[in-house]
Amino acid sequence: MKKFGLLVLSVIAFVGCDSDDDTPIDPPFEGETKEFQLSEISDSGVSGTATFTELEDNSVLLELEVEGTEAGDSHPAHIHFNSAAEGGDIAISLEPVDGETGISATEISSLDDGTQIDFETLVSFDGYINIHNSAEDLDTLLAQGDIGENELTGESVSYELATKDVEGISGTATFLERANGEALVVLDLEGTEEGNTHPAHIHMGAVADAPGDIAVTLTSVEGASGMSMSNISETDAEESISYEDLIAYDGYINVHQSAEDLETLIAQGNIGSNQ
Repeated sequence: MKKFGLLVLSVIAFVGCDSDDDTPIDPPFEGETKEFQLSEISDSGVSGTATFTELEDNSVLLELEVEGTEAGDSHPAHIHFNSAAEGGDIAISLEPVDGETGISATEISSLDDGTQIDFETLVSFDGYINIHNSAEDLDTLLAQGDIGENELTGESVSYELATKDVEGISGTATFLERANGEALVVLDLEGTEEGNTHPAHIHMGAVADAPGDIAVTLTSVEGASGMSMSNISETDAEESISYEDLIAYDGYINVHQSAEDLETLIAQGNIGSNQ
Protein backbone atom coordinates (compact mmCIF):
# COMPACT_ATOMS: atom_id res chain seq x y z
CA MET A 1 0.00 0.00 0.00
CA LYS A 2 2.84 2.36 0.79
CA LYS A 3 4.30 1.75 -2.67
CA PHE A 4 0.88 2.38 -4.26
CA GLY A 5 0.48 5.63 -2.27
CA LEU A 6 3.87 6.84 -3.38
CA LEU A 7 2.99 6.02 -6.99
CA VAL A 8 -0.25 8.06 -6.77
CA LEU A 9 1.63 11.04 -5.27
CA SER A 10 4.25 10.83 -8.03
CA VAL A 11 1.56 10.85 -10.71
CA ILE A 12 -0.14 13.86 -9.09
CA ALA A 13 3.17 15.70 -8.82
CA PHE A 14 3.95 14.94 -12.47
CA VAL A 15 0.55 16.14 -13.62
CA GLY A 16 0.95 19.29 -11.51
CA CYS A 17 4.32 20.07 -13.05
CA ASP A 18 2.99 19.40 -16.55
CA SER A 19 0.07 21.76 -15.90
CA ASP A 20 2.48 24.54 -14.85
CA ASP A 21 4.47 24.08 -18.05
CA ASP A 22 1.29 24.54 -20.14
CA THR A 23 0.46 27.92 -18.53
CA PRO A 24 0.43 30.54 -21.31
CA ILE A 25 3.29 33.04 -21.09
CA ASP A 26 2.47 36.60 -22.10
CA PRO A 27 4.67 37.70 -25.00
CA PRO A 28 6.96 40.67 -24.35
CA PHE A 29 5.37 44.07 -25.01
CA GLU A 30 6.03 45.36 -28.52
CA GLY A 31 4.86 48.92 -28.91
CA GLU A 32 4.01 50.58 -32.20
CA THR A 33 6.46 52.95 -33.87
CA LYS A 34 6.10 55.90 -36.24
CA GLU A 35 8.89 57.72 -38.07
CA PHE A 36 8.93 61.27 -39.45
CA GLN A 37 11.56 63.02 -41.55
CA LEU A 38 13.70 65.95 -40.34
CA SER A 39 15.00 68.09 -43.20
CA GLU A 40 18.00 70.40 -43.18
CA ILE A 41 17.41 74.14 -42.88
CA SER A 42 19.50 76.81 -44.68
CA ASP A 43 22.10 74.33 -45.97
CA SER A 44 23.04 73.29 -42.41
CA GLY A 45 23.96 69.78 -43.56
CA VAL A 46 21.92 68.34 -40.67
CA SER A 47 19.02 65.98 -41.40
CA GLY A 48 17.57 62.72 -40.15
CA THR A 49 14.55 61.16 -38.52
CA ALA A 50 12.28 61.39 -35.49
CA THR A 51 11.00 58.00 -34.31
CA PHE A 52 8.13 57.66 -31.80
CA THR A 53 7.94 54.32 -29.95
CA GLU A 54 5.02 53.28 -27.73
CA LEU A 55 6.11 52.07 -24.27
CA GLU A 56 4.29 49.62 -21.99
CA ASP A 57 3.40 52.27 -19.39
CA ASN A 58 1.64 54.39 -22.08
CA SER A 59 4.54 56.84 -22.28
CA VAL A 60 6.41 57.40 -25.55
CA LEU A 61 10.10 57.25 -26.41
CA LEU A 62 11.07 59.87 -29.01
CA GLU A 63 14.44 59.32 -30.63
CA LEU A 64 15.95 61.98 -32.88
CA GLU A 65 18.75 60.66 -35.06
CA VAL A 66 20.49 63.11 -37.37
CA GLU A 67 23.63 63.28 -39.46
CA GLY A 68 25.88 66.30 -39.89
CA THR A 69 26.40 67.38 -36.27
CA GLU A 70 29.85 67.72 -34.69
CA ALA A 71 31.42 66.37 -31.48
CA GLY A 72 31.33 68.85 -28.61
CA ASP A 73 28.13 70.54 -29.74
CA SER A 74 24.72 70.27 -28.08
CA HIS A 75 21.57 71.15 -30.00
CA PRO A 76 18.29 72.01 -28.21
CA ALA A 77 15.18 70.39 -29.68
CA HIS A 78 11.45 70.89 -29.20
CA ILE A 79 8.06 69.81 -30.47
CA HIS A 80 6.06 72.92 -31.38
CA PHE A 81 2.34 73.44 -31.91
CA ASN A 82 1.01 73.84 -35.51
CA SER A 83 2.85 73.16 -38.76
CA ALA A 84 6.34 74.45 -39.50
CA ALA A 85 4.89 76.80 -42.13
CA GLU A 86 2.60 78.39 -39.53
CA GLY A 87 5.00 78.37 -36.58
CA GLY A 88 3.95 77.88 -32.99
CA ASP A 89 4.90 77.85 -29.32
CA ILE A 90 6.87 75.02 -27.72
CA ALA A 91 4.65 72.09 -26.77
CA ILE A 92 7.29 69.64 -25.50
CA SER A 93 10.93 70.26 -24.62
CA LEU A 94 13.16 67.38 -25.75
CA GLU A 95 16.59 66.22 -24.67
CA PRO A 96 19.29 68.07 -26.66
CA VAL A 97 20.88 66.32 -29.63
CA ASP A 98 24.41 65.18 -28.78
CA GLY A 99 26.68 66.51 -31.51
CA GLU A 100 29.03 63.53 -31.31
CA THR A 101 26.32 60.89 -31.84
CA GLY A 102 23.60 62.96 -33.51
CA ILE A 103 21.11 61.35 -31.13
CA SER A 104 18.52 62.59 -28.64
CA ALA A 105 16.25 60.28 -26.61
CA THR A 106 13.30 61.63 -24.61
CA GLU A 107 10.61 59.71 -22.73
CA ILE A 108 7.34 61.63 -23.05
CA SER A 109 4.14 61.31 -21.03
CA SER A 110 2.92 64.93 -21.01
CA LEU A 111 3.22 68.32 -22.64
CA ASP A 112 5.32 70.98 -20.93
CA ASP A 113 2.11 72.36 -19.38
CA GLY A 114 1.37 69.00 -17.71
CA THR A 115 -1.32 67.78 -20.13
CA GLN A 116 -1.06 64.00 -20.41
CA ILE A 117 -0.29 62.61 -23.86
CA ASP A 118 0.07 59.08 -25.25
CA PHE A 119 1.40 57.47 -28.41
CA GLU A 120 -1.78 57.74 -30.47
CA THR A 121 -2.18 61.42 -29.60
CA LEU A 122 1.46 62.22 -30.41
CA VAL A 123 1.54 60.52 -33.80
CA SER A 124 -1.57 62.49 -34.82
CA PHE A 125 -0.44 65.71 -33.10
CA ASP A 126 -0.76 69.09 -34.83
CA GLY A 127 2.93 69.89 -34.51
CA TYR A 128 6.47 70.02 -35.83
CA ILE A 129 10.01 69.49 -34.51
CA ASN A 130 12.83 72.05 -34.47
CA ILE A 131 16.51 71.31 -33.82
CA HIS A 132 18.44 74.48 -32.96
CA ASN A 133 22.09 75.43 -33.34
CA SER A 134 22.70 75.96 -29.61
CA ALA A 135 21.11 77.19 -26.38
CA GLU A 136 22.71 80.57 -27.07
CA ASP A 137 21.56 80.62 -30.70
CA LEU A 138 18.01 79.32 -30.77
CA ASP A 139 17.14 81.48 -33.78
CA THR A 140 19.37 79.38 -36.05
CA LEU A 141 17.63 76.16 -37.05
CA LEU A 142 19.59 73.11 -38.20
CA ALA A 143 16.73 70.74 -38.99
CA GLN A 144 12.95 70.76 -38.95
CA GLY A 145 10.07 68.41 -39.70
CA ASP A 146 6.29 68.30 -39.54
CA ILE A 147 4.80 65.49 -37.47
CA GLY A 148 1.39 63.95 -36.81
CA GLU A 149 -1.49 65.32 -38.85
CA ASN A 150 0.90 67.71 -40.62
CA GLU A 151 2.92 64.90 -42.22
CA LEU A 152 3.05 65.10 -46.01
CA THR A 153 1.39 62.22 -47.88
CA GLY A 154 3.70 62.37 -50.89
CA GLU A 155 0.97 63.71 -53.18
CA SER A 156 1.82 67.02 -54.87
CA VAL A 157 1.15 69.18 -57.93
CA SER A 158 3.45 71.90 -59.30
CA TYR A 159 2.60 74.92 -61.43
CA GLU A 160 4.85 77.28 -63.37
CA LEU A 161 5.18 80.90 -62.27
CA ALA A 162 6.27 82.88 -65.31
CA THR A 163 8.21 86.13 -65.52
CA LYS A 164 5.88 89.11 -65.55
CA ASP A 165 6.94 92.76 -65.14
CA VAL A 166 10.49 92.23 -63.85
CA GLU A 167 12.92 90.35 -66.08
CA GLY A 168 14.77 87.35 -64.71
CA ILE A 169 12.30 86.23 -62.00
CA SER A 170 10.35 83.00 -62.43
CA GLY A 171 9.78 79.72 -60.63
CA THR A 172 7.19 77.26 -59.38
CA ALA A 173 4.29 76.91 -56.98
CA THR A 174 4.05 73.43 -55.47
CA PHE A 175 0.96 72.22 -53.60
CA LEU A 176 1.65 69.31 -51.22
CA GLU A 177 -1.01 67.26 -49.43
CA ARG A 178 -0.92 66.81 -45.65
CA ALA A 179 -2.29 63.81 -43.74
CA ASN A 180 -5.10 66.02 -42.40
CA GLY A 181 -6.17 67.01 -45.92
CA GLU A 182 -4.74 70.52 -45.72
CA ALA A 183 -2.17 71.87 -48.18
CA LEU A 184 1.38 73.14 -47.91
CA VAL A 185 2.00 75.67 -50.68
CA VAL A 186 5.66 76.30 -51.52
CA LEU A 187 6.67 79.14 -53.85
CA ASP A 188 10.22 78.81 -55.17
CA LEU A 189 11.51 81.67 -57.31
CA GLU A 190 14.84 82.38 -58.96
CA GLY A 191 16.12 85.91 -59.53
CA THR A 192 14.88 87.58 -56.33
CA GLU A 193 17.31 89.66 -54.27
CA GLU A 194 18.28 89.67 -50.61
CA GLY A 195 16.54 92.37 -48.59
CA ASN A 196 13.33 92.28 -50.63
CA THR A 197 9.99 90.83 -49.54
CA HIS A 198 7.37 89.96 -52.13
CA PRO A 199 3.67 89.62 -51.20
CA ALA A 200 1.86 86.70 -52.86
CA HIS A 201 -1.78 85.68 -53.26
CA ILE A 202 -4.04 83.12 -54.88
CA HIS A 203 -6.63 85.02 -56.93
CA MET A 204 -10.01 83.93 -58.25
CA GLY A 205 -10.31 83.17 -61.96
CA ALA A 206 -7.63 82.73 -64.62
CA VAL A 207 -4.73 84.95 -65.62
CA ALA A 208 -6.57 85.73 -68.86
CA ASP A 209 -9.45 87.19 -66.84
CA ALA A 210 -7.26 89.12 -64.37
CA PRO A 211 -7.60 90.97 -62.15
CA GLY A 212 -9.55 88.62 -59.91
CA ASP A 213 -10.31 89.03 -56.24
CA ILE A 214 -7.85 87.64 -53.68
CA ALA A 215 -8.94 84.22 -52.45
CA VAL A 216 -5.99 83.23 -50.26
CA THR A 217 -3.16 85.37 -48.91
CA LEU A 218 0.13 83.45 -48.99
CA THR A 219 3.27 83.99 -46.93
CA SER A 220 5.46 86.59 -48.64
CA VAL A 221 8.46 85.40 -50.67
CA GLU A 222 11.78 86.22 -49.01
CA GLY A 223 14.20 87.74 -51.51
CA ALA A 224 17.28 86.02 -50.06
CA SER A 225 15.92 82.50 -50.53
CA GLY A 226 13.25 83.14 -53.16
CA MET A 227 10.93 80.94 -51.12
CA SER A 228 7.61 81.10 -49.32
CA MET A 229 5.78 78.37 -47.39
CA SER A 230 2.09 78.62 -46.47
CA ASN A 231 -0.21 76.16 -44.73
CA ILE A 232 -3.66 76.45 -46.30
CA SER A 233 -6.85 75.17 -44.69
CA GLU A 234 -9.24 78.03 -45.47
CA THR A 235 -9.68 81.03 -47.74
CA ASP A 236 -9.38 84.65 -46.60
CA ALA A 237 -13.17 84.55 -46.30
CA GLU A 238 -12.72 81.77 -43.70
CA GLU A 239 -14.24 79.11 -45.94
CA SER A 240 -12.67 75.66 -45.58
CA ILE A 241 -10.51 74.58 -48.50
CA SER A 242 -8.56 71.34 -48.82
CA TYR A 243 -5.64 70.16 -50.91
CA GLU A 244 -8.07 68.45 -53.29
CA ASP A 245 -10.08 71.66 -53.58
CA LEU A 246 -6.98 73.73 -54.31
CA ILE A 247 -5.60 71.55 -57.09
CA ALA A 248 -8.98 71.83 -58.83
CA TYR A 249 -9.45 75.52 -58.00
CA ASP A 250 -10.34 78.17 -60.59
CA GLY A 251 -7.47 80.48 -59.73
CA TYR A 252 -4.02 81.92 -60.35
CA ILE A 253 -1.07 83.15 -58.29
CA ASN A 254 0.41 86.64 -58.30
CA VAL A 255 3.75 87.50 -56.69
CA HIS A 256 4.18 91.26 -56.25
CA GLN A 257 7.22 93.54 -56.21
CA SER A 258 6.52 94.81 -52.67
CA ALA A 259 3.77 95.77 -50.23
CA GLU A 260 4.19 99.36 -51.43
CA ASP A 261 4.14 98.39 -55.12
CA LEU A 262 1.45 95.76 -55.58
CA GLU A 263 0.83 96.89 -59.14
CA THR A 264 4.18 95.52 -60.31
CA LEU A 265 4.10 91.75 -60.67
CA ILE A 266 7.33 89.75 -60.59
CA ALA A 267 5.77 86.34 -61.33
CA GLN A 268 2.36 84.92 -62.20
CA GLY A 269 0.78 81.57 -63.06
CA ASN A 270 -2.48 79.69 -63.40
CA ILE A 271 -3.30 76.89 -60.96
CA GLY A 272 -5.92 74.18 -60.54
CA SER A 273 -8.56 73.94 -63.24
CA ASN A 274 -6.86 76.69 -65.25
CA GLN A 275 -3.67 74.69 -65.78
